[in-house]
Amino acid sequence: MAIRVVIADDQEMVRTGFRMILESLPDIEVVADVVDGEAALAAVAEHRPDVLLLDIRMPKLDGLEVTRRLAGNGTPRIVIVTTFDLDEYVHAALHGGASGFLLKDASPAMLVEAVRAAAVGDSLVSPAITVRLLREMAPRSPAARRPAEPLTDREREVVRCLARGKTNAEIAAELFVSLSTVKTHLANVQTKLDARNRVEIAAWAWESGLATPTA
Repeated sequence: MAIRVVIADDQEMVRTGFRMILESLPDIEVVADVVDGEAALAAVAEHRPDVLLLDIRMPKLDGLEVTRRLAGNGTPRIVIVTTFDLDEYVHAALHGGASGFLLKDASPAMLVEAVRAAAVGDSLVSPAITVRLLREMAPRSPAARRPAEPLTDREREVVRCLARGKTNAEIAAELFVSLSTVKTHLANVQTKLDARNRVEIAAWAWESGLATPTA
């Protein structure tokens, strides 16, 4: 089954470019492209896409409000793609439930990777902002959520690697475990934290202090 995608951006050139990149691949289908937030909500209701590529600054409803309204529905997974590398935008989008955050100057390969990652419940944030965002926007705080059950030592190691921007494959290599083992640990942590995605897990790691070298 192809990954069904809706593109929401008020710039026609951006929509056209994204469509050309994504439709060149056999496993991705662009089912609609729209120009504002209200149209994005309508397209999601009509087409039930797997992934919504969403700009932030759009007419009628901005991308952050669209994300907020769709959060918790399971689908579509939302990937923010914007020109604006502003910390408050990144923070609001990811805490609002977005599965990814890319800048519009990201490579076509990264755009495709973000769509595929979101479709399977994973996430991708532009490497240039990942660790900076989580370190600076989620300072250590005693108010960080408590897991439903304590994390095991191995789960803590996996989460610490994740919070430093490593992919599942890189975590597996660093900890000398299989890729499936990493995925199992992350799934367990996600349940314990009641987190929506790996970005929320990474944010929690910084908020709780787990990601710091002394944790």
